[in-house]
Amino acid sequence: MANESRPCPCDIGDKFDYGGRGQEVQVGHIKAYVSKPSASTDRAVIVIHDIFGWQLPNTRYIADMLTTNGYIAICPDFFVGQEAWKLSNDWATFNDWVKTREASKIDKEVDVVLKYLKDQCGAKKIGVVGFCWGGAAVQHLMLKNPHLKTGVSLYGVISRFEDKHSLLHPTFFIFAEKDEIIPLEQVTLLEQKLKQSCKVDYEVKIYPGQTHGFVHRKREDINPQDKPYIEEGRKDMINWLNKYL
Repeated sequence: MANESRPCPCDIGDKFDYGGRGQEVQVGHIKAYVSKPSASTDRAVIVIHDIFGWQLPNTRYIADMLTTNGYIAICPDFFVGQEAWKLSNDWATFNDWVKTREASKIDKEVDVVLKYLKDQCGAKKIGVVGFCWGGAAVQHLMLKNPHLKTGVSLYGVISRFEDKHSLLHPTFFIFAEKDEIIPLEQVTLLEQKLKQSCKVDYEVKIYPGQTHGFVHRKREDINPQDKPYIEEGRKDMINWLNKYL
């Protein structure tokens, strides 16, 4: 079960030494990291960061990976200027910290980002991916936002999900077998509820031997046993987006 003294993940895993190929821009009242492919496209993906915020190099690495696969990628600051979580913070304060950063209260920011993608980038087909805190945000958006086409929730913390499962859009859920924050019984229950009430395409996939954050917080070159699953998770994410965008 999740360790209540550490109510959200984890240490950070491997912090990538990565600068990014995109640029930071102002989008309405928030800042965002934007990466665009060399060829013009009308497909875009909103990347929702984890508790470590929009400037984490790992998350920008994933955004740029989406760009190399032909997507405009944008990673906005969904904490809206509030500080991201730091490893030096006291985990005993985490629950109070996260209460001021609810994953289900990002609708205003998403609307601003959607307008930017449509008006400034020419995007017509827009999806969303999110990690941990951002994975819960993806599930929220898939329940209510009609302007998004599809979503990928990567180890979204189920305890922060809304208890609704009638998704509007095809959604792919990625989980890790050995995630200390998301016990497998929670994943099983999620699958049961989706089966009962979801009318659109969805998939729930558990990756063997993996821990929380494996797709974007583990470096395959120093975790050789994890490399196949890291690569598979990333490939599955992109294949799902390709299918529905």
